[in-house]
Amino acid sequence: MKLRHLINLLATTALAATFCAQAVADDKVKVGVFASSSALPYFIALERGYFKEVGISVETVPLASAPLIVQSLVSGDIDAASNLVTLEGANINQRRPNTLTYISLNGQNAQYITEQFVVKADSSAKTLKDLKGLKLMSAPGPANIGTARAVLKTIGLEEGRDYTIQEQQMGVHLGALQAGTFDAGYTLEPIASTMIKQGVARRLEAGVISTYLLGRTSAQAFAAGGALSNKLLTERPDVAARFAKAWAKAVKDANVDPTARDYLARDMNVPATLTATVPLANFVMVKSLSTTDQADFQKFVDIGVGMGVVKGSVDVKTFIKAM
Repeated sequence: MKLRHLINLLATTALAATFCAQAVADDKVKVGVFASSSALPYFIALERGYFKEVGISVETVPLASAPLIVQSLVSGDIDAASNLVTLEGANINQRRPNTLTYISLNGQNAQYITEQFVVKADSSAKTLKDLKGLKLMSAPGPANIGTARAVLKTIGLEEGRDYTIQEQQMGVHLGALQAGTFDAGYTLEPIASTMIKQGVARRLEAGVISTYLLGRTSAQAFAAGGALSNKLLTERPDVAARFAKAWAKAVKDANVDPTARDYLARDMNVPATLTATVPLANFVMVKSLSTTDQADFQKFVDIGVGMGVVKGSVDVKTFIKAM
């Protein structure tokens, strides 16, 4: 009887452990994803089972622009964002404090290429000043088009007088340039590399935020990053901590593991011929930011305030968290 009792006890314990594991696995996090190569850490964590390892089930919610991501975070339709534009994040936190918090930031410059100006492949333009008189398109959202305008203003070009510019969803950039609807544009990776590879566009200059707005080509412009809603952080802190743990593993892979680039083709519609060479941002967990990094980030947000994209002063330390 004692042996049977022990067997029953062990079986009950195993069953209880299974139920507990299932309960943890049921912790669901809805993640807003913008179709850009800077979403890579999300797909690494998803495909390599890093979320599953920490008992989280994620739901991918594709969103076409930063304002839509912010709106979804405010409404509670998503709990996190894979790659939210930081000026949009700063703006909503200035207007509605404690809306969201970044746990990682994506550094970009002429080395870690993300944002850039491109021109039609047969354009004679050699510098940004040669964009004078052209019809330009921009990546969507106030932050992107505002940054494009600010960069051009530093070299003496004024919208309306010297050029025109319109926001366009990323998915139409290639076709719009190919059709001649626009002469050039401020666009993002991996769309830029796809246009260049297909002979539709030529890169005019990349890393323009660092060069023209931060004033140092080597500076990293932290223009986007991985963010959590403060509702998630407050109401489900354990889930948020586990999400950050999985995210940190994915960030490391994105930076050092070349095989992680396969997910660019699998999940982000990057042609397989480009996955080995398409430029990537430098993915940095907030806990790894240097003092200089934080100062550059503050300067970038302050510039956003000057552009009117961020509606008032905000201390970046209030919406980043080391996890």
